[in-house]
Amino acid sequence: MGKLIAYNFTTLNGYFKGPDNDISWHRHGEEENGFASDNLEARATLLFGRVTYEMMASFWPTPMAIESMPEVAQGMNESEKIVFSTTLESAGWENTTLIKEDLVDAVRKLKAIPGKTMTILGSGSIIAQLAEARLIDEYQFMIDPVAIGEGTPSFQGLTRKLDLKLINHRVFSSGVVLLSYEAI
Repeated sequence: MGKLIAYNFTTLNGYFKGPDNDISWHRHGEEENGFASDNLEARATLLFGRVTYEMMASFWPTPMAIESMPEVAQGMNESEKIVFSTTLESAGWENTTLIKEDLVDAVRKLKAIPGKTMTILGSGSIIAQLAEARLIDEYQFMIDPVAIGEGTPSFQGLTRKLDLKLINHRVFSSGVVLLSYEAI
């Protein structure tokens, strides 16, 4: 059975993005880049919704990304990626598969592959849908020491209680705290 991890950063008051998809509040320094690079070396398949995919695909293959964060850019570009969308016509970022079928059914099939590890990056609507279906095994949240007035909650649309157990934590010198939970 495969493993599905949800990874996201969030504000202290629970938003993973601000108005107009703003994430400029996220503190992504050298330590956080090292953590991201180490995680990408694990070679998990990266899962995205359309909005996050388009944002990532417009940045990581660029010379600016490669120059400013070479190890993370290399990992992002070389990783196997899946984007779930019913509206995208194609997915041009290298190593990307576009899946238009039902999200929950598709992820169940992927999780049936022994040893397959997948990580959802951002993609709040996908996290909420897969949390609702009880398909996420681990949640990793980088909590930034900032609060914003409005935005999109990390679990927007969740209709039932989600019980989690803390399994790991890490504090970065920037004040960002990583909390890892398993679903119980």
